[in-house]
Amino acid sequence: MKFLNAPRQPFVGLSLMAAIGIVIADVFHLPGGALIVVTITLAACIVIVAYRPILLATYVIVGFGFFLLHNLETSNTEGQQLADELGSRPRVVTAIGCVVTEPKIAPSGFATFLLKLRSIEFEGQKQSTGAVWQVRWKGTPKFGDELKLFGIAEIIPPPRNPGEFDMRAYLARHDVRRMLFVRYPEDGALIRHGGGNYIPRLAQKSREWMQNALCRGLENAPEVQNFLSGIVLGLRHQTPEDIEEPFQQTGTLHLFAVAGLHVGIVAALLWMLAMVARLSRKWAAALIIPLLLFYAAVTGLHVSSIRAAVMSSILFGGLFFERKVFVLNSLAAAAFFLLCWNTNELFSTGFQLSFAVVGAIILFADPFAGLLQRWTAPDPFLPRSLLRGPRRWLHAGFEWLCRGTGVSLAAWLGSLPLVLWYFYIVTPISLVANLIVVPIAFFILAIALLSLLSTPLLPGLAVIFNNANWLLVRLVMGIVQFLAHVPGGHFYVEHPHWPEKLVAEITVLDVDAGAAVHLQTGSANWLFDCGSERTYQRVIREYLHWAGVNRLSGVLLTHGDANHLGGTALLLDDFPRIRLMDNPTPDHSAVHKRLQRLFREHQIEPDNLTAGDSFRLSRNVTARVLFPPRNFSSPIADDQAYVVRLLVPPATSILFMSDSGVKTEEQLLAHRLDLRSDIIVKGQNHSGESGSDPFLDAVRPRLVIATSRDFPSYERVSDAWMENLQKRGIKLFRQDETGAVILRFRQDSWEAQSYFTGEIFRSSSQ
Repeated sequence: MKFLNAPRQPFVGLSLMAAIGIVIADVFHLPGGALIVVTITLAACIVIVAYRPILLATYVIVGFGFFLLHNLETSNTEGQQLADELGSRPRVVTAIGCVVTEPKIAPSGFATFLLKLRSIEFEGQKQSTGAVWQVRWKGTPKFGDELKLFGIAEIIPPPRNPGEFDMRAYLARHDVRRMLFVRYPEDGALIRHGGGNYIPRLAQKSREWMQNALCRGLENAPEVQNFLSGIVLGLRHQTPEDIEEPFQQTGTLHLFAVAGLHVGIVAALLWMLAMVARLSRKWAAALIIPLLLFYAAVTGLHVSSIRAAVMSSILFGGLFFERKVFVLNSLAAAAFFLLCWNTNELFSTGFQLSFAVVGAIILFADPFAGLLQRWTAPDPFLPRSLLRGPRRWLHAGFEWLCRGTGVSLAAWLGSLPLVLWYFYIVTPISLVANLIVVPIAFFILAIALLSLLSTPLLPGLAVIFNNANWLLVRLVMGIVQFLAHVPGGHFYVEHPHWPEKLVAEITVLDVDAGAAVHLQTGSANWLFDCGSERTYQRVIREYLHWAGVNRLSGVLLTHGDANHLGGTALLLDDFPRIRLMDNPTPDHSAVHKRLQRLFREHQIEPDNLTAGDSFRLSRNVTARVLFPPRNFSSPIADDQAYVVRLLVPPATSILFMSDSGVKTEEQLLAHRLDLRSDIIVKGQNHSGESGSDPFLDAVRPRLVIATSRDFPSYERVSDAWMENLQKRGIKLFRQDETGAVILRFRQDSWEAQSYFTGEIFRSSSQ
């Protein structure tokens, strides 16, 4: 293919060799002495190749150069040095530094941002440092503020459940090794405004002005304001998750990532203005290039916007120097320069998606469009000039549709492997959604730019433009919401793993003091409890996506504790056709009463199970309710929680105790029920007393999985109880140490594995 001609597109080979060198360096880290040897060897090779140029040798040198560069960037960094000095335990410190990212304000009032340290003080010693920390502070910082903060420097925790985003690994790629938690507003003080680099600070101020201009006249439409801020200025963190999710499900979330579409529209409008002003092509290119780079800075210097700005700059640079520019070479050049700036960008999701999608469009969009056009092309022997009237318009419309479909199909195929790996979702509906939404988004961006241009001189006209955008945004959101609910339009795929034939798999999620247990047997998927509203959004929903769950067979709500059933309303939104089992025992839980009203309003009739009732999770796996009995009542919700015994063939049983305590255990023993079980899954009772000796004698478990938290004290597994289990030879997985626990049941054995530590306990263990 002509565009793959190496001499004419040298950056293609250079960027590929750079990527290979970085990947090898990330796997094989060199010690300091070896780095010196490699540096000297590389310098000698560069001198030799400079005198006798050889293409293959040049590529090899570039690969070794980036191998060396990545080793240097990731070895003995300032963040690592400071983390080693602080050690592995939390430390009380006083830190002085500058805010280098836009603070994100949570509903709780805490602002999260990155702080470029100037100095820290701990244990009476003060030292200078250039490390970057993540900060959580209940204050109102702004980009560029220089702050003095007093708080606790903590290790950034890794994920504790499957499907959780690994914030620790993500920040480590940016050499952020600690999180500074500043509990009270008065523990932080502003030293001065306007610190840090001047250009990002100017870009941030420009972004604030643009946001105010775009939102003028839309004060009563916060959703539209957030949408416009996201699509025009890249302020995605201001867009609520319930708005973003339909865009993700329709494959149109890229609209919120300022990229080629946005930069292309800006470049086209600037070019039109330059032509109106009768500037020469060279002067127009020289003017547009810095403006595009500044637009990338205004939108936050994200990888996609930098890539698009660099590519566009190279294309306009070709006009300035009167040289032909190849798009694929421009894309490769953008990747090469970004990797020169920061080799760790190669491992970011944004970098990979941005370049994979654009590369696929460059390579495959035209062939796909040509293939589609063959089906609608007129007689090849008929001159185009003879096409008249409706036939000509129809042919032009089909050509546009084929080109758009070719681009959409190429982009979808280019992103599919990465979307599957990172987000576990397939979105066939995106082929249709992008054809409809992207043209409307073009007009939204164009009108937004007209609003920005008219604001200084004609603010009234700008308000008219903003209200026109209100209509278009509402149209886009309505279309996306409709397409997100098309059956089969999107579905989740289980994270790739080695296939294994199991009778059942149970995942006991770690959701603080609450509970959520996923049971998978055959094609059936069940949940026992669904956590609080917060943990459902942050943990359980992401886990269900990771597990590829597109349909839930049922959910069992054990008792009226907000940490156990607070996420039910959100669950019902995600899975409206679901069998619901609710504890009928009266309680004083406001959350439970609110849910019961929701059930009545939506004509949902839950199954009210009591002791003695049984239900099947699948053809082979059966659950039996042991507690509470009919007409039972208790003033405390924990003491009326469901106790369920699960039977997994051929002869394994699991006892789910929820937050039951000694009172429930005494009643179970009094009724002389068969409690013998291999595994107990339990929470902590409000009294702090559960797992009594008589109860353990009756159950005789091999393994206990128990929630445990330091605060409040009754949520913590006591040392005395741990010693008692150890004396009895019972293995304990306490979830503050193990995270989620995955139970796998086979025909002849079972095993439990800690997600956090990887520890495995097998039924054959002694």
